Amino acid sequence: MSSPNILALLPEYILTLTGVLVMLLEPVLPPSANRKPLGWLAIAGTLLSGFASYYQLRFGTLHAFSGTIQVDAFSIFFHLLIAAVVLVTLLSSLDYFQGNASHAGEYFALTLFGAVGMMFMTCSVELLMVFIGLEISSISTYIMAGFRKGQATGSESSIKYFLLGSFATAFFLYGIALAFGATGSTSIASIAAGLGATTTPLLAFTALAMIIIGLGFKVSAAPFHVWTPDVYQGAPAPVVGLMSTAPKAAAFAVLLRITFSGFPGMQHRWSVLIWVLAALSMTVGNLGALMQRDVKRMLAYSSIAHAGYLLVAFTAFPQDGIAAACFYTAAYAAMNVGAFAVITQVSGYDETARTTNDYTGLALKRPVLAALLAFFLLSLIGIPFTGGFFGKFYVFSAAIGAGHLWLAVIGLVNSGIACFYYLRLLAAVYTKPGAESARLGHAIGRIAPGYKADLTLIDMSDPTWSPLNSAVRQLVHVEAGRGVRHVIVDGTVIVRDRRLTTIDEEDIYDAVEAVMPGFRKDFAAISERVKRLQPWLDQAHARFVATEMDFDRIYVPF
Repeated sequence: MSSPNILALLPEYILTLTGVLVMLLEPVLPPSANRKPLGWLAIAGTLLSGFASYYQLRFGTLHAFSGTIQVDAFSIFFHLLIAAVVLVTLLSSLDYFQGNASHAGEYFALTLFGAVGMMFMTCSVELLMVFIGLEISSISTYIMAGFRKGQATGSESSIKYFLLGSFATAFFLYGIALAFGATGSTSIASIAAGLGATTTPLLAFTALAMIIIGLGFKVSAAPFHVWTPDVYQGAPAPVVGLMSTAPKAAAFAVLLRITFSGFPGMQHRWSVLIWVLAALSMTVGNLGALMQRDVKRMLAYSSIAHAGYLLVAFTAFPQDGIAAACFYTAAYAAMNVGAFAVITQVSGYDETARTTNDYTGLALKRPVLAALLAFFLLSLIGIPFTGGFFGKFYVFSAAIGAGHLWLAVIGLVNSGIACFYYLRLLAAVYTKPGAESARLGHAIGRIAPGYKADLTLIDMSDPTWSPLNSAVRQLVHVEAGRGVRHVIVDGTVIVRDRRLTTIDEEDIYDAVEAVMPGFRKDFAAISERVKRLQPWLDQAHARFVATEMDFDRIYVPF
């Protein structure tokens, strides 16, 4: 193997060797041993990979493996961006597996292998090599999406991502085959040269449309976004932070090369297609996020909207559009991976903070994390002088410069809509918990010495829960399963303190009676109503598995 081939893929070699080393060391450690040293090893490999990418800058443009790999400033930019995202993900995951460390080594290795595929995509100028990198990246994220073993939502997340991802990959491969049929090559440069001589321009455009569909799935662009909310909700928080940024950055890098370098003569055609996808993604993403109470689902729809903002740059002229897209990709990656790093620290492995209301009073308990989350949310909104503001400014300016005024207007309107759901979470973070929560916490505190109420209210007046309101009202129950306690009172689910492990159910009833006089008088009638609704509850277990509450954690004892 010649020196250029080694130098061109030096960052990928380092990550691969580090991942293999982590996997070799993991089974050597005793099952009860702390896996954090393996995380530090992965972090060291990621840093070394970033330095190797920076080192490649001094050699200008590198070509390797018969011209299928091209390392230039464009690919190095995305290499450094991916390395930075992986670094933040690994740092936020070091303490994530406490008490569940038996498979942490595999997680660190898969993160590195996924990064290898992403970096490989950004420096490939041959569509078949892009496909190889795409599959390396995808297989790692498929597995990581279901990494919380024993959680039904995690398995569902992984399966959905795998099935829909495989379907999207078929479109991408079919597009490569059609491109070869139209131009006689799968090299991006050769495709650009062959477009002028092709006798089947419609076939070439169809090939590009198929490729855009395949990559549209990876970047969660509407209408290829349907997998995103469910997968993000079921996957571990640090994995969501990774998969919502680094794979998207790699996919956008590929899309920039293919559209502006491979099909520049058809920009008047594919820019219309991108225009529609951008407008649809911004609108669907923001309107969908408005309806969400689950924070990860909200950020999932937010990521769809941001994919639309980024696609706006593709409708601009190349000199403006490429620069705007690169800047926005970096800004969005920093905002989103930072937000999910905070969510990881707040919710932990068991995901104890799921809904917006779970973050009520976070500023009082963990002010530093609350301040960081506030900064990232304000940047996602696009408040002036944040990275999100400058990203949107460059993207919309480039679109207006290319004559797409109405697309910029749609983007600005959607940015205004986004303020509502971001500020709703921000308001919860800096809101003091309500008095009713404190009163019930005080009542429970009387029967659990040393207990300090850290209660979160989940509003069940949401239309999604209307079939349950009459059955759940004034019903109280404490579940003993998995060490998590839930109390349902007056249409509100009051969640969680793990020290409540030995409290008798009658004691809870007495505590609620002190807060809600007359509770026991109506309890028998309510119980009978719940019993009649039991068949509906059994069906709802599957039907509402993607909503903000997990039915596995609610047990109705009738």
